[in-house]
Amino acid sequence: MPAVVELQDIVRRYQMGTVEVWALRGLSLSIERGEMVAIMGPSGSGKSTLMHIIGCLDRPTSGSYLLEGEEVGRLGEDQLAAIRNRHIGFVFQTFNLLHRVSALGNVELPLIYGGGQRSRAKEALERVGLGHRASHRPSQLSGGEQQRVAIARALVNQPSLILADEPTGNLDSGSSHEIMEFFKQLNREEGITMVVVTHEADIAAYMGRVVRLRDGMVVDGGGA
Repeated sequence: MPAVVELQDIVRRYQMGTVEVWALRGLSLSIERGEMVAIMGPSGSGKSTLMHIIGCLDRPTSGSYLLEGEEVGRLGEDQLAAIRNRHIGFVFQTFNLLHRVSALGNVELPLIYGGGQRSRAKEALERVGLGHRASHRPSQLSGGEQQRVAIARALVNQPSLILADEPTGNLDSGSSHEIMEFFKQLNREEGITMVVVTHEADIAAYMGRVVRLRDGMVVDGGGA
């Protein structure tokens, strides 16, 4: 069975006026099915660029990216959108919820865009312990509850991979550890592969492997 994520010699360059910026410099990384991986590194190390490429939100300048054994690095926007909807769930630091929409409505969004039974949204909310808050808007929920709504939205299309970018950055310590324990539970019970970008060592400690970046390259933890 192929790795969920297989990156080989990934380069990502940006042109900013007359300056060429190398965000990733020949990075290689393999993430096996069912792994829990933390990505760490100083500001400017390439963490966000790497997450955007893994999440099919950006394309590498060169190199090979296989997601679930399929080369995706050169696909068009519509194809990438379909792959994101089918394989990947996203969780962000700022929750990215629509504030005029109920918790249930927020969880339903991927189903509206990508198809699927909307009854799965209620099931996803119940999985994160918020079935009783389905009609509440984000402003009526705590930060931890809002992040659980975001996790339910990430789960609703039954992805094989969840990408979380600083998912505890806006939470207190109690809510942060509650979210990480829930990630561990999802990984343990359902085998979902988890990749979390964080700068917090106590959050990275929940993960099975820590990959450290510096200057657009893996400097530690790159092996599967």
